[in-house]
Amino acid sequence: QVQLVESGGGLVQAGGSLRLSCAASGSIGSINVMSWYRQAPGAQRELVATITSGGSSNYADSVKGRFTISRDNAKNAVYLQMNSLKPEDTAVYYCNANIRSRFTSIYLDYWGQGTQVTVSS
Repeated sequence: QVQLVESGGGLVQAGGSLRLSCAASGSIGSINVMSWYRQAPGAQRELVATITSGGSSNYADSVKGRFTISRDNAKNAVYLQMNSLKPEDTAVYYCNANIRSRFTSIYLDYWGQGTQVTVSS
């Protein structure tokens, strides 16, 4: 069984910073792409950033230059450093990872429980 656990959300003023963390645990064989998504009230879930096992990253246009995704393969963890936060960044942030368990050759998508980020103006 594989689990993703996020931490690091909270309330911050506009212009501030937060760092989100997500750690995968369980019977992990290997992890492919790791990503952060977010969902604002009344909106669809949207992709924020992705990072491959080799460290290549991509970002949504709305966060380029402000957010940085990184990962620690030894810890099965992914991070999201969020700087210059804006009220429109307010959302529940979800970690996603494409993981092959130790007992299969198939990669499946797993999701964390979500962590709330609120940016006040």
